[in-house]
Amino acid sequence: MAEEATINPDGTQEMPPMDEPPLEEEIPIDEEMVKEAMGGLDPVYYLIIGTIIVMLLVYLFRPKKSEVEDFFDELDGDKFNLKLPAAVEEYYQVKDKCLDAGWEPGTAPTPGQQQAANGPHRVMAQALMKRCIADIPIVTHIQKESPGMNKLY
Repeated sequence: MAEEATINPDGTQEMPPMDEPPLEEEIPIDEEMVKEAMGGLDPVYYLIIGTIIVMLLVYLFRPKKSEVEDFFDELDGDKFNLKLPAAVEEYYQVKDKCLDAGWEPGTAPTPGQQQAANGPHRVMAQALMKRCIADIPIVTHIQKESPGMNKLY
């Protein structure tokens, strides 16, 4: 039968003696069970080794860059091999002539009407307008193809 502990007024308590063996006695340890339990590897090591093996396999069997580039080259890429019109080259030739003649970009034209009609600003504006008109078919082609290109993304 278990007796109750008594608590003294100073806060200490008195416990009745117990029938259990004191903790000072050694508990017998089976050495074979301890060796068996500690003999295997920790599962964390298996996880680390497995992760390294998977990463190595992914690295070795990844697709090569040339295979990926060949795939995209075989697609219908002729639609976007656009040739620039001749007006683009003409614009650059006119621009080079104007720069050689002493024209500086960003400067205002001189106030004379005769000089403004034949001056570099007028010539550059005409060449740029020709280039813009020649670029219209390219712009419309790109606009027609853009919904199909958006599907790729």
